[in-house]
Amino acid sequence: MRFSYIIITKDGERKKGNAVATDKYELAHRFKADGATLVSAKEEKVNIVRAIARLQLFSKVSVEERINFAHNLSAMIRAGLPLSRALSIMERQTKNETFKRVLESLMSRIKEGGDLSGGLATFPAIFSPLFVSMAHAGEESGNLASALEIVGMQIKKNNDIIKKVKGAMIYPAIVISVMVLVGIVMIIKVVPTLTATFVELNVELPFATQVLIGLSDGLRAYALVIFPALFICIALLVAYIKTDGGRKVKDAVSLRIPVVSNMIKQLNTARTARTLSSLLSAGVDIVEAMGITRDVVQHVYFKKVIADAGESIQKGVPLSKTFSTEDALVCYPLLFSEMIAVGEETGKLAGMLEENALFFEGEVEEATKNMSTIVEPVLMLIVGVAVGFFAMAMIAPMYSVMSGV
Repeated sequence: MRFSYIIITKDGERKKGNAVATDKYELAHRFKADGATLVSAKEEKVNIVRAIARLQLFSKVSVEERINFAHNLSAMIRAGLPLSRALSIMERQTKNETFKRVLESLMSRIKEGGDLSGGLATFPAIFSPLFVSMAHAGEESGNLASALEIVGMQIKKNNDIIKKVKGAMIYPAIVISVMVLVGIVMIIKVVPTLTATFVELNVELPFATQVLIGLSDGLRAYALVIFPALFICIALLVAYIKTDGGRKVKDAVSLRIPVVSNMIKQLNTARTARTLSSLLSAGVDIVEAMGITRDVVQHVYFKKVIADAGESIQKGVPLSKTFSTEDALVCYPLLFSEMIAVGEETGKLAGMLEENALFFEGEVEEATKNMSTIVEPVLMLIVGVAVGFFAMAMIAPMYSVMSGV
């Protein structure tokens, strides 16, 4: 049951809130353990808004919330708080209804004698296999706080690097979108006016002008067909990309685009190195760590390399050899395998993988900064060609008329 409550904290402060408990007595006992006194508790009636929220239609757990969960839970466990109490504190602090219910479920499992990793595994949409495995390794080794701290850092690093890559793509996407939108408005609104003028003057039109006028007439005449059809095509393309075959095509194309392909290789190398480093530091077996890393890496072709590497390791092949692929299209940088070899020789593989991750994350960051330098002249060229074509198509006939006069 869910209750609205009023409590007096141990500092004498009066606070209101909401919580889930089997009855009022359990709620009172929970607050008493935290040094607070329950003044009143009233059971909430379930309304349609709350019922929809429980279906998770309007709420989700953000990456930032998962990072804070890992770091805060680690800090409280280090401070000596029991796991159930730490979860209770976080449940009362969070404003996210979805995450609040997740924490309530985890608390119930812990109180019943279950483990944290098993509880996390019941929410695969929120906690990745990496998160679950790190928690399990921490429980097995008796060092859950360190494992949670590592996975929190891992998620943050991955999130930061993805944000930087996406940020580098925002500028060209905005410029191209605005250019297309302005072009459509010009073709639909401006071109017909100029076309009427050309008809009145009975002037011979260049080929470029005829193309532009034909495009304008077609858009205006069949707009109700063209735009819905375009929307459907885009939707179908997006849906296809989400299929296995579509992902293979998309990833294969991405590896053949200059500049972008190199960034993709560095990004996947950094993610592979950091994930493996985190798992091995937490005490996860190398074969299991390879399987989890394969799930964390999103690129289809790099997944295959990792899967093949995992099979080779089971046959006794050193980790450094498994990443020394001959494929020029999908290959980890030579530096990656060489540094792993050094880690294997010195017995400091996890640390060397961490060094790899830091190096290639720096490379991705530098590449995103350089991308703006490369993209800007390309965009200027595209805009210049578009403006030049429009100007030539519209001004050339008018220039002919003026020359004739």
